[in-house]
Amino acid sequence: MFEHKSQAVISQPYFVTRMLRYVFLSALIIGVSLLIGMVGYRFLAEIGWIESFYNASMILTGMGPGLDIDALPIEKQAGVQVFAGIYALYSGVVFLAASGVIVSPLLHRFFHKLHLDVE
Repeated sequence: MFEHKSQAVISQPYFVTRMLRYVFLSALIIGVSLLIGMVGYRFLAEIGWIESFYNASMILTGMGPGLDIDALPIEKQAGVQVFAGIYALYSGVVFLAASGVIVSPLLHRFFHKLHLDVE
């Protein structure tokens, strides 16, 4: 995936292209996760797409739920609470993974430069 420490450091244009690919991959991971949350809220809480987007994005960014679950009918509250809890746990892992995907090329380049032989 990355060049070996015995190989030369890639050029700046290739590095920028690599970074853009990794940022796109991270955005794709976050986008799919947001879609999962939207669909869950849409069908479990039976709220609109805009409100589902709002609630899913609030949980995904770590801000907490935007939906007042107590305002829902009593028969839907338990399902939405369980989904919100599982989605919050999932979102924490996704945030860390997406951050790692973005940072990995930067760290690799930094450590690769540290291992170059000085002549």
